[in-house]
Amino acid sequence: MNRRRILPMLLLAAMALAGCQALPAAPSPPTQEPVTLTLATHDSFAIGEEVLRHFEAENNARVQILTLGDAGEALNKIILSRDAPLADLFFGVDNTFLSRALASDAFVPYASPLLERIPDDLELDPQHRLLPVDYGFVNLNADRAWFADAGVPLPQTLEDLVAPAYKGLLAVQNPATSSPGLAFLLTTIAHFGEEGALDFWQALRDNDVLVTDGWSEAYLEHFTVGSGGVGDRPLVVSYSTSPPADVIYATDGRTEPASINISPENGTFRQIEFVGVLDGAANPELARAFVDFMLDTKFQSDIPLQMFVYPANPDAPLPELFVQFGQTPATPVVIDAAAIEANREQWIQAWSDVMLR
Repeated sequence: MNRRRILPMLLLAAMALAGCQALPAAPSPPTQEPVTLTLATHDSFAIGEEVLRHFEAENNARVQILTLGDAGEALNKIILSRDAPLADLFFGVDNTFLSRALASDAFVPYASPLLERIPDDLELDPQHRLLPVDYGFVNLNADRAWFADAGVPLPQTLEDLVAPAYKGLLAVQNPATSSPGLAFLLTTIAHFGEEGALDFWQALRDNDVLVTDGWSEAYLEHFTVGSGGVGDRPLVVSYSTSPPADVIYATDGRTEPASINISPENGTFRQIEFVGVLDGAANPELARAFVDFMLDTKFQSDIPLQMFVYPANPDAPLPELFVQFGQTPATPVVIDAAAIEANREQWIQAWSDVMLR
């Protein structure tokens, strides 16, 4: 065959073959950047890394957690910044500060569909500006072995605490600076009345009660269990879920807590914590999604061993340690949130006049 005819034929074949080959794929559109959601909260907030990543993956979000101090301090910062919100939502208002939070108009209503799973007695705001996430009970914790070794009976009532047998044994927190401290002060007011509570506190002072600024100092430095035996107080104001935490954080491999709950009749306080979407939030839709997430079982199941309180959603299973060693007091005191707001400052001042003068 003539070579001059072969070359054009080969060229045409090559061109046809090239036309049959796939064209390069078009570049993929750029992935949408995650939206940043800012959650403001108190210093004791905790969430499992895997749980947080689940929300972020499901919502193409990045959650920034902004801690603002203890519960009262954090709320004050939220209120002071309400015209230029620091975050999209706030978690950590409890029922001792509920009325102050609602009166600030810093929160907007959101009736999450998950509220149908939450017990009615935990929902204290009918407008759904603040939704319940968890609850716990402020009570007394005692060092079981210390009392057994000393031959001193465990106290059974609040009145017992002022008896000579318990002189120098109890650590409490300042209600002006501590959430459990305020809860315990409110407990004594509900139990004894305003004047009777002041008499009780004077008797505690005479019985060498120790007052600390916060829970950590009282429990981790002075309580004989929490301090690993170096503390000097075998009684402390803490939570009914502290014994399970005692097992988890113990370094000696114990399978039962060294501490024990003491929950006198009408001598404990139920503390409820709430979350709310902030007025003026940069990402309100994502904030509402996070509220739903906090009320659903994945987050709720994470609560007990992260923050050592009870989940508000009863569908969330409790860890075995909570079932074994936690306690739900039968008769916690109840004080209306509006009454707390109306009297909180004068009650704290009256307490301070007795205890800190």
